[in-house]
Amino acid sequence: MSNFPRRIRPLSDAEDRKIRRAIEQDPDTEEITPEMMARAKPFAEALPELAESIKRSRGRPRVQNPKQAISLRLDPEVIEKFKATGKGWQARINKALKDADV
Repeated sequence: MSNFPRRIRPLSDAEDRKIRRAIEQDPDTEEITPEMMARAKPFAEALPELAESIKRSRGRPRVQNPKQAISLRLDPEVIEKFKATGKGWQARINKALKDADV
């Protein structure tokens, strides 16, 4: 099986008529006219209060002094000892290095 999407074949005239009949019979469906499209506004402009209320911040809040990601090679025994102390082992390595006074 290919990972690429299959080509979508065009609708036959009979399929198109069937879909259009279903749309016409649905009382909640209304075809959008060019005039309606001309009056359309972006969601945030049409309902600014609602848009603001659902706006999500991305990621963690910014901190004054952010930590820096680095690559560090440690002996496996050191890593295992810190991991054995449970969650937060990386923070404990950070504290041990700060306390080392080097």
